[in-house]
Amino acid sequence: MDWNKLPDNGVVEKTMDSLKQRGIDAVMADNVNEARGKILAFIPEGSEVMEASSTTLDTLGVTDIINESGKYRSLRKEIMSHAEKDMRDALRRKSTSPEYAIGSVQAVTEDGQIIVASGSGSQISTYVYGAANLALAVGTNKIVKDLDQAFKRIYEHALPLESERMRRVYGAPGSSVNKILIIERDRPGRTKLVFIKKALGF
Repeated sequence: MDWNKLPDNGVVEKTMDSLKQRGIDAVMADNVNEARGKILAFIPEGSEVMEASSTTLDTLGVTDIINESGKYRSLRKEIMSHAEKDMRDALRRKSTSPEYAIGSVQAVTEDGQIIVASGSGSQISTYVYGAANLALAVGTNKIVKDLDQAFKRIYEHALPLESERMRRVYGAPGSSVNKILIIERDRPGRTKLVFIKKALGF
């Protein structure tokens, strides 16, 4: 199966309607620049932000803006700035309840379920409840028919690509799927999902 194939407009519209019925504010961006603008518009300047590692956010240029522009309080940058492991660990625990969190996901079903796969699980509690506000950037290539397809996408597509990235960047033997989150719904106003009409991320 071609996991990077973009769905037709009818499928995208159905998925967005399903998300909205589940309390997720789903919007569409036609390109990378528009998507970046919609994500950043959700986060007031000066806010504390925890950014989950994401190739999608990297591609959009959001990661660099959050961490390097000086317009936001980047919790990830604060964590990495400390040399002492105990201090980094304490800040990581604190960062699970940020004012704003941003990231991506591995799949979204046409019925509006959001699926997140993780090796460490570091973003799971933040996505579920910890963050007061959550923004997700998702290429429409991640829209799948149902949960069965979502799990296939994770193991057949996302995991091999993430393992390749881990070997290339960190010299690690690969990655693994140790935690899986299914978001069925959220309280209205908390989560914004920006779809981009482009194959992005894993």
